[in-house]
Amino acid sequence: MISIALVGDRSPAVRAHSRIPVILDALREQEQIDLDAYWIPTTDAADPEALRGFAGVWLAPGSPYRSEQGAIVAARTARTEGIPFLGTCGGFQHAMLEYARDVCGLPEARHAENAGDNGADALITELSCSLVGHEGAIHLAAGSRIERLLGAARTVERYHCSYGVSPAYIDLLAAHGMVFSGHDDGGDVRVAELPGHPFFLATLFQPELHTDGVHPVIRGFAQAAVLTAGSLQAR
Repeated sequence: MISIALVGDRSPAVRAHSRIPVILDALREQEQIDLDAYWIPTTDAADPEALRGFAGVWLAPGSPYRSEQGAIVAARTARTEGIPFLGTCGGFQHAMLEYARDVCGLPEARHAENAGDNGADALITELSCSLVGHEGAIHLAAGSRIERLLGAARTVERYHCSYGVSPAYIDLLAAHGMVFSGHDDGGDVRVAELPGHPFFLATLFQPELHTDGVHPVIRGFAQAAVLTAGSLQAR
């Protein structure tokens, strides 16, 4: 069994959460990858010790999280300790927030949904057009991890979100090493990844909503967790 942490505030009202058991069953049956998944509430994830020993961290949708700090700590722990990381929807947003604060020198970087104001200068801002219930095309950067996983330069994905990275901060994040490897037709960021990390991928879309087998992004994350689990056992 390969243990992964599902960080998020589990709720039957979040469709992505109800899809995850189905995805885990499909991984077991189709890919022969048996993931032992533990839900870690964001309030618990604020303590890095809650994530010790896991072969992967999946920061699931469902924001606003009960603990913004817990979501940020989950992304930071995975990033700094080389643990495979998948952040989807709210997970994407909080991974970018963590990176801005800890790597880009913006300790006051804010998420408009959590800030309690209009978020005019926030790092994560309300999208001009909500993507709740929408699907759309994403163009993938040549040679990127996500392009290799999907085996294509373009994909159509499903969303359930209303927030994304403010264009005002994209260049700063990129200058500090974050690679934005997926953009919509209008050029807005939809995917981010970190080269040199065993697996660090964040998507504004929700691969959990993919219904034709296991989404390649999730398969790639599971495969990375298998490798990490082997390394943990060898220590």
